[in-house]
Amino acid sequence: MNAGTWQGDVVSLVEAFRSSERSPVDEVRATLAAIEASDLNAFSFVDAEGALERAEVADVSLPLGGVPLGVKELHQVEGWPDTHASLLFADRTAPGDGTMVARLKAAGANLVGLTTASEFGGLNCSTTKLNGITRNPWRRDATPGGSSGGSAAAVTGGLVPIATGGDGGGSIRIPAGFCGLVGMKGTAGRIPRGPHTTIGPMTVVSGCLARSVRDAARWYDVCAGFDARDPYSLPAEAGWEADLGATELGGLRVAISPDLGSAMLADTVRERVLEAGHRLVEALGLELADVEVSLPRIDWEWAIANQVGLYQELADLWPDCEDQMTRSMAFGVRMGLERFDLGVAARVEAGRTEANERMAALFDQVDVVICASNPDVAFPAEIESNTRVAGEKSPAGNNGALTIPANVSGNPAVSVPAGTVDGLPVGLQLMGRQHEDRMVLDLAAAWERIEPWPLVAP
Repeated sequence: MNAGTWQGDVVSLVEAFRSSERSPVDEVRATLAAIEASDLNAFSFVDAEGALERAEVADVSLPLGGVPLGVKELHQVEGWPDTHASLLFADRTAPGDGTMVARLKAAGANLVGLTTASEFGGLNCSTTKLNGITRNPWRRDATPGGSSGGSAAAVTGGLVPIATGGDGGGSIRIPAGFCGLVGMKGTAGRIPRGPHTTIGPMTVVSGCLARSVRDAARWYDVCAGFDARDPYSLPAEAGWEADLGATELGGLRVAISPDLGSAMLADTVRERVLEAGHRLVEALGLELADVEVSLPRIDWEWAIANQVGLYQELADLWPDCEDQMTRSMAFGVRMGLERFDLGVAARVEAGRTEANERMAALFDQVDVVICASNPDVAFPAEIESNTRVAGEKSPAGNNGALTIPANVSGNPAVSVPAGTVDGLPVGLQLMGRQHEDRMVLDLAAAWERIEPWPLVAP
C-alpha cells in the first residue's frame, strides 16, 4: 500500500538491513511519511525526532536492529503518553518502560509511536472519544477489531512491519483475524507483563501483531522469559525461531470445531474454517478426532471480573468521569458496582473452574483444536462495540465465545489468515495445551506453507 515502506516481514527486513539493501534511516523516514499520509488513524502518537535519532545509530546485528515498531497505547514507553486510550488520562506520561518494551529496545527495535486501542483495552473495536475511529486497511468502512486494532491496522496497512499487542479476551487474535495477520496468544506467563504487574483476573498476555509466523517466533526469542515482577511468568526457552518447524506434527489428534460448541457463526465463515481445517489435517497427516467440543460461555463472568481492575484504575475519578468515557466502558463500571458481590465472585470462580475442567477434558482427547478466530468478518467501524448486539442474535455479537476460553485456561492459541469472505479476511484459530506454544507455532508455520497469505492488505 505504501511503496516507500517495507512490505515484507521483520526477518526479511533485518536481512535487508544487514546486506545494505535497505537502511534503518531510509526505512524510518518512509515509515513516518506513510503514517503522516495514512487515513487509517492507526497511530495516536508519533515520536518522529526520536525515531530518526535511533535509526542513525541502529545496530542491525541485533534481532530487531533498526526495525520500525508500533507500540499499543496500553503499553508503557518511558516519556511517552500513557493514556490507556482514555480522555481521563490524556495528559499522563509513562514513568518507565514496560518489561516487554524494555526487551524490545534491548533487541534494537526502533519504537516509532503508539498505536490506537479501545479504551482500557475493553472492547473488540478501536473507537474512542480520545482518538476517534480506527479503520481496517482491507476496507475503510470496517473495523480492524480491538483492543489491539491500531497495531493490526498499522501492520497490515503497510505502516510498520510489526507492533505490540495485548490479549485479555481476544485482543490480539480478534484484530489478527479481522486484518489477515498472525496473532499469537501464548501460554499465560510466556511473556512477562511487569513491572507493577496486576495479577487478577489472570487472563491477560502480551505479544505482537505480525505478518509471518517466523516474526512471531523471533518476538518470543526477544520477549519471552521469567521476570520477578511478574511472579507467574515462565522460564526462558531458547531457539523459538531457530527451531521453528522441528515439531513432529504427523499423527497429532485434531478436533475441528468452528464454533467451539457455543458461538454463533456466519455460514460463510463456518464453511471456510471447515475447509481450511480439513485441508490442514490432510496435508500434514493429522488424525481427525470425533469428539464433541462444548466449551461453556463465560463471557459475562469474564467481563464483570475485569471491572475490578478498571475500577482500581479510575480510583476517585468515578463517577464524575462517566461522561468522558466510552459508553460501553462506563456501562461496564456501573454494572460492576451494582452487581458485583460475593455471590457474583463465587459464580465467576465457579465458571472459571468449569471452563478449566472442560478445556482439560477436551485436551485429554486431542492435541489440537481448530476453530474460527471471529464469528464473522469485520463489522462496521462506526459501531462502538458489538458486544451487546440485539440480544446476541447476530454473529457479530459473540466474538468472545471463540477467544475468551483460551484466556481463562491459559492455553496457547494463534490466529492465522484463512482466505477472505466478501473481500475481508477470515481468521483460523489453532489452539494447543498449555506450554505447547512450539507445536502451535509449528502448525501455524505449516499452514503458512500450505496457503500463503498476503503480508499487507491489497
